[in-house]
Amino acid sequence: MISDHISDKEGVHSNTAIRRGLINKPTKAQRECMVIIAEEIFEPLREWVGGPIRINSFFRGPELNTAIGGSNKSQHCKGQAMDIDDGGCKKTNAEMYAWIKKNLDFDQMIWEFGDNNNPNWVHISYVGKISNRNRCLKAYKENGSTKYKII
Repeated sequence: MISDHISDKEGVHSNTAIRRGLINKPTKAQRECMVIIAEEIFEPLREWVGGPIRINSFFRGPELNTAIGGSNKSQHCKGQAMDIDDGGCKKTNAEMYAWIKKNLDFDQMIWEFGDNNNPNWVHISYVGKISNRNRCLKAYKENGSTKYKII
């Protein structure tokens, strides 16, 4: 188990990796980063939510990251980021975003698309207490490209 509520299988699961036959296995160092973000972000958030939170994406190896068109600087590849979603959750993505911003230390949090009331999902990363930037962004599309603005 990565944490009390995240299994190893859930931390590496990817439908794209399965479909393409990609191995998506973290190194020991990457897994240690996954444990840290789970302990510092996911578990406190889950306690506040009072139930399960869907993880859309957690660890992504280089082949998987390329396959989905992820950034070559993606923190998912280091085990330092996860995308969470309120599907079936007791809180909305917007509520989770606001709670994380107010209560937790993080590196970067992105309001991923959606509208002004609720993002489609929340990207959250954690590097370390000294290195975290507590940077909040909003992702949006412009001329077919993803852009980010500080919020």
